[in-house]
Amino acid sequence: MPDENQRFAECLKVVLAHEGGYIDHPADPGGATNMGITHKTLARWRQVSPWWQLPKSAVQGLKIDEAANIYRASYWDRSKAGALPAGLDLALFDYAVNSGPDRAIKGLQKLVSVVPDGQVGPLTLAAIRDRVAATGITGLIDALCNQRLSFLTQLATFAVFGRGWRKRVEDIRAAAFALAGGPPATETATDFWSDIMNILAGYKTYIVAAAMVLAGLAQVLGVDIPSLEGHSAGQLILEAIAIVFLRKGIKGDIGKA
Repeated sequence: MPDENQRFAECLKVVLAHEGGYIDHPADPGGATNMGITHKTLARWRQVSPWWQLPKSAVQGLKIDEAANIYRASYWDRSKAGALPAGLDLALFDYAVNSGPDRAIKGLQKLVSVVPDGQVGPLTLAAIRDRVAATGITGLIDALCNQRLSFLTQLATFAVFGRGWRKRVEDIRAAAFALAGGPPATETATDFWSDIMNILAGYKTYIVAAAMVLAGLAQVLGVDIPSLEGHSAGQLILEAIAIVFLRKGIKGDIGKA
């Protein structure tokens, strides 16, 4: 079995194949990113505070050696991936890179029925061994990938990035199965209506606001809507606008946190 350094190098190669080079997509809350390292992550690594004081040119100029060191310390070591069975190490590592170590670890802990405290210690490792003995390593990898995909579909940005995220999770599932020595992941046809509902879920706030605006306009036009009795047209429209601006305000504050 390869030592931990070899396993990390193998898993990092898979992760970087999905992360790519420098990108600054306006819809990505991570902002400027290079090799999967976000502007904020690089600033924290270099101890620059507040993070936006680090110029984007520093992100664009990030070298592979520094990126590998960040991945090793902040994601691989943080999630104790080196202590996990082959295959599960990649599945958890990539989950941590994509959605944060805390969320990835807690997700795994929930699957093995331990308190989700975001720390991989002796109890979590023992529970993982028990789960693997009961369902096999590929069973746990499969469950973790399914849980990860379920979380991603609930994000507002799934409508923009969902197709790529889904493909990434399926690629990681197949690669993790291969590392675990299990069967390759079987390709299944994408459920059209499931995708539609996932996309709509990302816009649920705006859908509710739009419905309120339409109800308000209906009242202006004299259409009676009994279930909205007591709510004036102006009130409905103003509340809808408030919902949209509140959502945008919260997302803006989170992005600068």
